[in-house]
Order: sequence, then C-alpha cells, then structure tokens
Amino acid sequence: MYLLKYSNPMARIYDNLETRFTEGLQGIITNVGVKRVDFCVGYFNLRGWDLIVNEVDQLSGDYVYEQNDRKFRTCRLLIGMHRPDEDLIRSLYGKKILPDADYVAKCKTAIARDFKKQLLIGLPQKKDEWTLRRLSAQMKEDKVCVKLYLREPLHAKLYLAYRPDDNFNPIQAIMGSSNLTYSGLTRQGELNAEFGDSDSAQKLAGWFDDRWNDRFCIDITQELIDAIDNSWAGENDIPPYYIYLKTVYHLSQEARSGIKEFALPPEFRNTLFDFQQNAVKIAAKHLNNDKRNGAMIGDVVGLGKTITACAIAKIYEMTFASSTLIICPANLQDMWDKYKQKYDLKADIISMQKPIDVENTWNYRLIIVDESHNLRNSSGKRYHNIQDLIHKLDCKTLLLTATPYNKDFSDLASQLKLFLSEDQDLGIRPEAYIQSLGGEREFQRKHSDIYIRSIKAFEQSDKADDWSELMKLFLVRRTRTFIKENFAKTDAENGRKYLQFPDGSKSYFPERIPKAIKFKTVDGDQYSRLYSDEMVALMEELQLPRYGLIKYLSETKAEEASPMEKRLIENLSKAGQRMMGFCKSTFFKRMDSSGFAFLLTLKRHILRNAIFLYAIDNKLRLPIGDENTLPDDFMEDEDTNGMFGFDDDNLGEEDGNGKEADLIIPTDMAYYEQKAKTHYELLMQKNNVSWLESKYFKRTLKQHLNKDCQTIIQMIQLCGQWKATEDQKLNEFQKLITQTYPQEKIVLFTQYSDTAKYLCRQLRQQGIEHIDIATGGSQNTTSIVEHFSPISNERNYPEEEQSRILIATDVLSEGQNLQDAHIIINYDLPWAIIRLIQRAGRVDRIGQQSDHIDCYSFFPADGVEKVINLRKRLNARINEAANVVGSDEVFFEGNEQNLRDMYNEKSGSLDDVDDNDVDLASQAYQIWKNATDANPELKRIIPHLSNMINATKLTTDRLNDGVITYAQTRSGFDVLAWYNSKGEMVSQSQKRILQAMECSADEPNAEPAEQHYDLVKKAIENIGDESSNVGGILGSRFSTRYKIVQILEKYYDKPLDLFFSEENKLELKYAINDIYNYPLTENTKFNLGRMMRQRNISNDDLVEYVLDMRKNNQLCIIDEDNSSNKEPKIICSMGLKFSEE
Repeated sequence: MYLLKYSNPMARIYDNLETRFTEGLQGIITNVGVKRVDFCVGYFNLRGWDLIVNEVDQLSGDYVYEQNDRKFRTCRLLIGMHRPDEDLIRSLYGKKILPDADYVAKCKTAIARDFKKQLLIGLPQKKDEWTLRRLSAQMKEDKVCVKLYLREPLHAKLYLAYRPDDNFNPIQAIMGSSNLTYSGLTRQGELNAEFGDSDSAQKLAGWFDDRWNDRFCIDITQELIDAIDNSWAGENDIPPYYIYLKTVYHLSQEARSGIKEFALPPEFRNTLFDFQQNAVKIAAKHLNNDKRNGAMIGDVVGLGKTITACAIAKIYEMTFASSTLIICPANLQDMWDKYKQKYDLKADIISMQKPIDVENTWNYRLIIVDESHNLRNSSGKRYHNIQDLIHKLDCKTLLLTATPYNKDFSDLASQLKLFLSEDQDLGIRPEAYIQSLGGEREFQRKHSDIYIRSIKAFEQSDKADDWSELMKLFLVRRTRTFIKENFAKTDAENGRKYLQFPDGSKSYFPERIPKAIKFKTVDGDQYSRLYSDEMVALMEELQLPRYGLIKYLSETKAEEASPMEKRLIENLSKAGQRMMGFCKSTFFKRMDSSGFAFLLTLKRHILRNAIFLYAIDNKLRLPIGDENTLPDDFMEDEDTNGMFGFDDDNLGEEDGNGKEADLIIPTDMAYYEQKAKTHYELLMQKNNVSWLESKYFKRTLKQHLNKDCQTIIQMIQLCGQWKATEDQKLNEFQKLITQTYPQEKIVLFTQYSDTAKYLCRQLRQQGIEHIDIATGGSQNTTSIVEHFSPISNERNYPEEEQSRILIATDVLSEGQNLQDAHIIINYDLPWAIIRLIQRAGRVDRIGQQSDHIDCYSFFPADGVEKVINLRKRLNARINEAANVVGSDEVFFEGNEQNLRDMYNEKSGSLDDVDDNDVDLASQAYQIWKNATDANPELKRIIPHLSNMINATKLTTDRLNDGVITYAQTRSGFDVLAWYNSKGEMVSQSQKRILQAMECSADEPNAEPAEQHYDLVKKAIENIGDESSNVGGILGSRFSTRYKIVQILEKYYDKPLDLFFSEENKLELKYAINDIYNYPLTENTKFNLGRMMRQRNISNDDLVEYVLDMRKNNQLCIIDEDNSSNKEPKIICSMGLKFSEE
C-alpha cells in the first residue's frame, strides 16, 4: 500500500470551470524533459484523443521494466471501467493461474465490439477521422499501448509524466475525476489536482505499475487498431462497390429473410420458376408481419401471379391447417376452380360482384383478392362488404393485380385499406410530404387529427417517393425486363432470352411488333361523316341533363320530400359536370370503335331521355339508378345495369337472303315516345332502381331533355344508315383473317361489346368459321378461352372443336391465358398505350412459342391528325365546362402521341411502360444475389463492414454531385438522402438513389470532397427531428380534437358532485393530457364528431364516452415505441465527385 504525503499545499486545481483540465494535461506532457506518460482512466473515448494526439507524437519514449522485462514505451494507457460481460469476468475469479488464451480472446472480442460501437456514436467529422487515424498509427508504432484492467472495476483517474533527467522532480502527476473523454477533458465540471512533490508522484507511479503488471490485465492495443482501421475512420481503401452492396444488403433484408425462412410446398418446387419462388417467399414474409397483415403481388401481366398465390395459399394451409377464401371477378371463378382442383387447395371461391354474408362467413386464415384494382373505389358497397369481412375475420390478405394504381395514389390506398385500419401504425412516415410542409410540426399543424405513421397520413401525400417507400412494405412487383435481365438464359443459337421449365422445355420472350392496318376513306362516306366538324359541333351542344339532375332541382318543392327521398337527393349526381364530361367523351370513344356502336349509343340515349319525358308529362316518378353515380369503368354502353330492357339493339332486320340488313336508327321522336311507356313499365318491375317525384324538378329539365333529343336526332341523320358492306374497317379485318392469316389463331379486342357482336355476326354471315366471342355477358368465359387456347390452358380439344378467331372485350384482359395465339388486333383507335400493352400481355405470357407478337391497330389511311384535332377540340370544351365547378378532370385516357407512334409502327411502343417499376426489396435482393453469385466471398465481406463507412466515385454529371447518405431513423425506417455539393436536396427516392450509386466491382475510390461529412451531417439533421409524437397541437378550432378538449376542460373546472368524483376528475385530467399530446383513433374521432353534432348528447355523455375509450385503450394512438432517446443510425455514405474525364 502507498501512503501519500501531500507536502505541497499549493497543488494546482483543474475543474473545467476556471481552469481547463486539457491545459494541465497538455502542460505536463509537454514539460521540458518529459519522455513518456502513463494514464489510468475509468473510461476512454477514442475521439477524445484529439486533445493530446500532437503532444504524444512529440514524446521520445523511454525504457521501463514490466515484470522484469525491459520495454520501450511512450504512452501506456490503463482502462479500468470498460469491462466485458460480468459472467466472463466472474469465471476468472478465484483462479490462481494466469488467464488462459481462450479467456483472453473472449475478453478482447467483447471489448473490441464495445469500442466499435463507440465509434458509431455521433456524427463522423473530418477532424475525428484524422485523430483516429493518428491514434491507430501511434499504436502501430508502439507509441501507445492500451491495457484493460479486469481484477475489479477501477474508477481511478491518474495521469503521470516522466522526465528521468530531472533529478529533483522526475515525475509529474495529476489525479482527480476526469476520464480521457472529450467531455471529461473540456466540458463537464471536474476536480483534478496536480502533484509536484517527488515522494507522492513516485508512490502514484508504483501504484500504476502494480496494476499495469497485474495478471488480470489484458493488452487490447491490436483490438483497438483493428476497431479503428475497420471503421469509417480507417485508412483502408473502401471500394464504392462495397458501399453500393452494403446499401442493397440492408434494403433487401426482408426479402433475404423471407427467402431463407419459408419453404415451398412439395407440389410447387418443380413447378415454379426461381422468380416465382422468390415472390412466394417474399410475399409470405410480408404477410407474416403482424403490423401489416397483408401483401400485394403486382407482377406485370403474364408472369404467373395466380400460381404464385396458390403456393402461398398452400403454405398457409399446411402451416395453420386452415382454409383460404378467394375473391375474384365473376369471369375468373372457373379459372380459379381449375387451380383449386389441380393443387388440392382447401379454398372457397366467390365472385367479387356477389354480396358476402359477413356475419355467417367461415373463419378463413387467408383471403386472396384477385384483380384487386377493381376495388379502387373505396366508397362503393362492394368495397365495404369485402373490407368488413377482412376486418371481422382479422385474417391475412393477399392482393393480386398487374395494375396496382391507375391514375392516382389513392388507388393504392384504397386497396391497402382493405386490411389496414386508417390509424394503424405502419412504422414509417410520408417523409417527402412532411419535408415539403416544413417538418413534422407543420404536418401536425395541418393534419392534427391524423397519426403521422398511418395510411391516412400517406393519403395526404402526392409524392411518388413516399408511396414507393410505403409499397416496399407490401408489394412484390417484377417486370418482364427485370425477369429477362436476372432470371432468363440466352439461347446460344439465336441469342434469344428464355426461361427453362423443369422438363427442359423453353419459354422465349417474344418481341412485340406494332403494325398498322390503314383503311381507305372517301369524302362523304360514312366514316368521314362520323369524323366531321359538324358531328363534333353537335356533340358539344349536348347538355345531358340526366347526368346533372341536381342543377334542375327545385329547392322549395324538394322540401316536401320524405326523409328517404331527401337522402337520395343529397346523393343525386354528385359527379355533376364530370358525369356529363365522361358521357361526351364516351360518344367519341364509341365513334372510334365503330359507327355501329356509336349509332346504338345515340339511340339508347334518346330512349332514356324519352322515358324521363314520359314520366314528367304524366307526373310520374323519375327512375334514379346507377347511372347517377360514377363507376370506375364508366361508359354509355349497352344496358349494363339492367335499367332498360332493350331487346332489339343489336339485330337489324334481315334482307331477303337471310342476312342482316343495314342498321337504320329511327329519327322520328314519336318512335321513342311510343317505346318510352313500355320501358317505363319494365323499370317499375326492377329492384335496382330508386325513384324521385318529377315534381321536385324545374321545367327547364323537360326543355333540355327535348333539346338534346333533337340534337341527337341530327347526329343520327348526319351519319345516316350504317352499311356493313361499305364498312372499310370491317373489310380490312376480314382480309387480314382470310388472306394474311388464313390459318393462325387471332385475338381481336374492342372496348365495346356492341362492336364485338357486330363483327362476330358480320364474319359469320360471310361464312367464316370457328369464331367465338367473349363479352361481359358471356356465361362461361373460361370455357371460351380454353377452346381458343387449349394448350396454354392444359386442355385437349380436337381441332374442329377449337375456335380460331376470338373477338373479345376487355373482359379477357384479366387473368386469362391466350398464348396459343401470337396475333392481337385492336379494333378501336389506340389512344391509351397501356390498354394495348395489357392486351398484348394476354398472349405474351410464359409458354408463348412464337418469337414475335404481332399487334395490329386500325387507322384511317389518310392519317390521324384530323381525328386528333377533333378530340382536342371536344376535350377542351368538356374541360371548359368542368372547370366551372373547379375540376381538372381528364376525360380522355392516353394521348395523341400514342396514336402517332402506333400509326407509324414505332418500334418499342408496346414494351412495358413501367419496366423500371420493380419493388425495391426485389430489386435490392437481385442486385445482392447477382453480386454474390459472381463473387461468393462478398457474403462474408459486406455484412461485416462497419456502419458509417464511406467511399467516393467519380461522376461526369456536374448537376448530380454531392453525397448520398443511407441511415435508419429511430424507428428503424430506411432513409436515403442525396444532397449536392451546394447542400441542396437532390432526391430521397430510394430507387433513383440506387441508380446513382450503381457501379462495378472495379470502380476506383476517389478522394472524398472536402464537405463530405458536412453533407452527411445535413442529411442526418434532416431526419433527426423525427419524434414519436408532437404534442401541443390541436389543429384548427373546427377540428374534433380542438372541440372536444374545449368541452372537457370546461367540464374539468366544474365542482365535484355525486357523479363527478375526485377519481373521475383525475381520470379526466389524464384523458385531456392524452388528447392534447396524441392523435385520436379514427373510430373515436368519428364517434365524437358525430356525438357533438347531435343535439340530444350532453357533456356528461361525452365525458363518459371519453373515459370509457381511455380505459379500453381506444382513445388515442399512443406510441409505445420508446425510441425518443435513440439517434438515427448512419449505415454508410457515398460521395459523387464531378470529374470532366
């Protein structure tokens, strides 16, 4: 034991308040004659070495005896409080021998891990990088030696400086409370005293030597060197390729886990291609996440979504001994039944159009919704029926669709909300939208009633980046190009890409070739009369009052309406101008299809107007049916909702030879007036029609109905009778199937069943055999498809029972295999390229044997510019009318450039337009797999790379330089942020950033930009404000939160009574505090809003409801994730440095 005599009563004090300890420590190190130093500390922060790194460099070093060995030392550092696991230390207690090699190795591993973690705390800085590299160099040069003291926790802080040539005072000592950390040396209040007398210093030096030489002391110098050198601060050259792969390794974590965790059922192992097997496992992983409860397979048309879903159903069936419910369009029920039989699935199959008895439905574990894009409209009865079923069963939901969204991100939200509640915590936030508002607080200010990590929060965002990040949690989507690049083989003989079946057969990827059929037109013929300025001018005159009945409502008379009628009035023609716009645009689309279909539409429109006029003249009720809503696929086609019992629309009178005569549409209003009474009486017998008294409407309704009838009659007269023999478009089609392709199978698509039926009848009359037709009215489309394409549907029909020509509407654009054919004909003008691509996907599917798909479209031979100009003119007038009510509706799909491209047979026009739209997890996983297949050693290297590492690659794009930072938020959400050299945000889109990071294995690591770490800091600060909640924002005074807090606070101030006890008051205080700090649940918010609008609800009722909801944990969304003290984690960063070379 060493007894210290403090002979110098004037010991110098360092407290970081009046005198910095740094000054004292640097002072004794740099004193004249000092050759070496010894430090004993409780804790050591590697970055804190910055304050003495230069001073240590200046020391010359000296010899010292350690356990009778003479060693040259410059700086010895003993650490007493950094300790491995207590169980490891306890295993050594009581032993009389030195620690064995195994024990030492375990201790070193544990301590090295702790110091590696230490290096990942805080932000990387240039200064710290330099300091750590110098420290590593000093340890390598034996200037610094570090040991760990393990006998017992050692919290001493002792700093010794040796100057052996000073005979009077050879050792200077400082002892006190400061650790060798940045805060201990400079910031926090400490007490350290310097001892200058020789006796005391000698005793302190002896005390240090005893512990340095203790058998429980372990040298960790090499471990610290390794920790620094393998960290972001190391001098080892990190290739940019490693940063790229480290990024995709983390982004593909869920995909990799799913592929490892799930095994395919035996019957699918030799049936599915690798890319299909991946989809099964990744989707199963998504489904298995209890926070999500659903997944979506969105592979493009023709990649086998149905069989993939069957494999997932089989996994659930085998794992949980449960059944699956398959909800699909009616025309796909037979197809699903085939798959059910083939794979022996325990499944029930029901039509999407059929109402489901929610209360009495079997308890399914999995529900598959096929063609889920049909449920984009979240306000429909069909949607709510299926949603109620899913929520009641609390089951897993798998959505299948090749078109996850059509025009708007709300399409995606609607589908996800089939299984997500509006306030469910998704774990991620719409970051791009939040930043566009100015941060989280601004989001809460604008959307105070919306939980920031919910699907409802995402619904507020119009940022593609946000939706891409959201869909990473649910979507598995691959495109044809993605499959070709990553899963296909190349035929050595012809260079073509193909997939190989287990039996060795090959499925090639054919080329889609656009071809134009140009039919002649002559001035004055029936086509030129259709596409005339006069015809479009008449269209523009139409007022279409049936689609805007609300404009004609007499408010004074409507006050007499019954409650049921008032509800009907309230919902009446909400679409208003939009409905009128869609109706006019449909006239034009029908004209694009065929004159026959166009004339039938005009006839129906007059008759429907006549029915209204009959009711008004006879003071009868007006029929209000589904036509007064706006369905997703709105078209003024034949009588799709059964409101009108037309029985003579599609058949003309026969001529003397038994053939259908030319179509002549009556132009005498008396004809329609005579029909109106009969049809009105038929309507009275239907149960899908609502009724309103005609007296509720103004006289102008009748006037405008009459005027429209006269205008439509003028349109019919302008067109004249439709002569099939002079239908040049029909004649060209006939030549194509009898002369160009007399033997091949051909599929013709048209948007309208009137056109399909017209073509089928005309061809049959010409003696053409083996023709079939499939429309929405067909009883068994699966049987029709199997007889047309038996091979691809695994059927064996003799040739005489097969059809060669199939005329179909888009009822066959979903879920059917037609790849026995390779010729597609689009009869209508191809304005929307996406529709043609989807149709081509019916034959461009796995199993297609042809090396090309011929995709024909019809055009007037003299070009398309006149048609384009007419559509532009009509569209402008429609939008002009719609803008009156503030709408910017697009009434025509597609654009004129599509038309020009197809007319000119532009190569590549029919390639998938969304070939880059691969889900992020699949894309990242495939990058990882391709890299590790090429170099298996990467599987060992990349996962062990430290976080925070960086590299820089050169770019020739001056505008897109800067730094890409990959980090994870406190809640574990992946964030990729790209800032240019000016500090401006370039992108947060993970897909775009992955493309920018892409590089090859031999990409050299360039010198980083001076501001590299500054840009990393900017990215982290931008995401660092994420918090679990932002309290104190109630929103506007009209919000439910604001109103209920006002009511509750007033109630809280009332005197106590028999029904409002002290306990009730305390509970109310807690409830007010919760509402003030957290969002209300959607259900509670809805119910409180409704209760506050009701006059018979008292404040007592409101308080009771609030307290009940709080007791049941249903009042507010309180984030239980205790992540408020966590910091964002920096995974890696990549610099993009401009170079002109």
